[in-house]
Amino acid sequence: MPLIDMKTGTITEKGQIVIPKSIRDMFGTGTKVAFPAYDDRIEIRPPEETDDALCAYAGEKVLAKEWLSKEEDEAWKNL
Repeated sequence: MPLIDMKTGTITEKGQIVIPKSIRDMFGTGTKVAFPAYDDRIEIRPPEETDDALCAYAGEKVLAKEWLSKEEDEAWKNL
């Protein structure tokens, strides 16, 4: 897919970013978006364009902090 526009923004103290108007106008109000995060970048994509394997990996990576605990092992040991 070719690059059609490039703008910049700033993350505020509240974690907010304004999407430039020219880009918002291309997609419209109410458009759902996903935020795949990598070591060196964050992308904004339509959810249907995200790779299912990527979403599963991201979910597992984030949730592993809670899953991989002695408490969880204890809770599930008899199943």
